[in-house]
Amino acid sequence: MSNITTDIVAKLWNLCNVLRDDGVTYHEYVTELTYLLFLKMAKETGTEDKLPEDYRWDDLESKAAPERLEAYKVMLIHLGTHGSLITKEIFAAARSFIDKPATLTALITAIDTIDWYSAKTEGLGDLYEGLLEKNAGEKKSGAGQYFTPRMLIDSIVDLMQPKLGEVIQDPAAGTGGFLIAANHFIREHNDIEALDQTAYKKYRLQFHGMELVQDTHRLGLMNLMLHDLESGESSGIRYGDTLSSEGQKLPKADLILTNPPFGTKKGGGLPTRDDFTYATSNKQLAFLQHIYRALKPGGRAAVVLPDNVLFESHTGADIRRDLMEKCNLHTILRLPTGIFYAQGVKTNVLFFTRGKTEKDNTAGVWVYDLRANMPQFGKRTPLTRAHFAEFEKAYGSAPNGSAARVDTGEEGRFRYFSREDISKRGDSLDIAWLKDESDGADGEIEKPEVLAQEVIDEIEGALDELRALMDELGVEAAEQ
Repeated sequence: MSNITTDIVAKLWNLCNVLRDDGVTYHEYVTELTYLLFLKMAKETGTEDKLPEDYRWDDLESKAAPERLEAYKVMLIHLGTHGSLITKEIFAAARSFIDKPATLTALITAIDTIDWYSAKTEGLGDLYEGLLEKNAGEKKSGAGQYFTPRMLIDSIVDLMQPKLGEVIQDPAAGTGGFLIAANHFIREHNDIEALDQTAYKKYRLQFHGMELVQDTHRLGLMNLMLHDLESGESSGIRYGDTLSSEGQKLPKADLILTNPPFGTKKGGGLPTRDDFTYATSNKQLAFLQHIYRALKPGGRAAVVLPDNVLFESHTGADIRRDLMEKCNLHTILRLPTGIFYAQGVKTNVLFFTRGKTEKDNTAGVWVYDLRANMPQFGKRTPLTRAHFAEFEKAYGSAPNGSAARVDTGEEGRFRYFSREDISKRGDSLDIAWLKDESDGADGEIEKPEVLAQEVIDEIEGALDELRALMDELGVEAAEQ
């Protein structure tokens, strides 16, 4: 992000403190801000025809301050059923979290004072994504589960090399990060403006996703729209449950990029789809079945999954065997801990290609260990794109991996395991060989200095919030 965008994001984020007295959470604040920004940006970008007359930014702003909040609440309900498709989806089941008229007036005034000319020049999509990233970074918001770190997304997308005209899918789309990054890659490598009408229409319809949580779906729609990728009936992010029959309506894909939600299906129930071979309440294993079934022959996928998918027995082992039969599971990247919203969650990226046949597609798997002897990532040690450089080099220049890979042996991070090797392990893919000096004695107990660092990070987060509040009140923060 540019300095201008960073400054605007900081200003908008600090407005969250205005809502503290109303008991509004970070996630609720971003949702509330989305409603107001949609109205304001429609005015700034000359697209108010998406909104019905009398329900636009100027109409809201012209209301007398004492009556404005009630008018705003009526406006939210009306926009949920009137206007363009994107308007109705953004405002579907919308409700305000604001209790005081003065709070709404403060937000409207602050939004009005932003330099929108510069914001548009820098890119409204980057601005909004900056807010989503801020929200994901706040542990209290719980939004980290919907937000994959941008540097990880960019690394995966660069390796998978999305192509113009390919059907690209994210069945757990969250706020749309993978789809937006895939579009950015395509635009960087193609002259979109030079496409004829037919090719341009195909390009606009090549991105597909689904999101189960309505508020997250709302944020995803806004994010896509500000990156010039509106959702419609034939593309974009749909509101629905991929693990139900709705997921079967997603088109077969050339490329799937996704980070499915962690945990079990609510209530421990099974997916309601009738096309899964293996019944399981484990959401990641169910999503994995969807992904390799949804790929066209020769289609490829990169999927973020927790460790349990790699070692779970019984049904888990059956699904891994089915994956390795139907697909070439050519690479597994063991990710560092601490890069997602829960400090201890251990995750991986699985890279695979759907075979032209249904049998014997995985001859062996390359495993890259980016977890052992890595820093404890957090606010003091942020994960950067540079941390993926050696893996990207080892992966190779082709989307399905380079044939010229080098097995670095027991002392290196990149090793090859034949299908026979994996079979001897009971088809477990949870493969580690490096002695992790940063781990506890049994690999689970964190070292005291790591726990201390987590406490420091929490304190620093609280101090950041305090400084933001002091800035808002015009108080000069004391030197550290």
